[in-house]
Amino acid sequence: MYNSISMPEFEQKWRKETISLVDVRESDEWESKHIEGAIHVPLSDLSNEKEQLNKEQEYYVMCHSGARSAMACQQLAKEGYKVTNVMGGISAWRGDTV
Repeated sequence: MYNSISMPEFEQKWRKETISLVDVRESDEWESKHIEGAIHVPLSDLSNEKEQLNKEQEYYVMCHSGARSAMACQQLAKEGYKVTNVMGGISAWRGDTV
């Protein structure tokens, strides 16, 4: 089981707290723009790359619109990771990107 958060709620948390964001978009999407400080773990590589994540830490998971991040959250939550899906994804993000 995992939680979900709306983009306005996420943006408030991002500005006020130190939180960990995982971007599960593919490399070409990541390279075109991403949020500075995010961890890039493409959904297609999640099975192999999830070991870089700490099961004791909470992660917010984002993709382009929220569908792939929900799939990633479902997979990670089944394996004991603490994850929250960021609904709307980077397409709803109004902050700066790199």
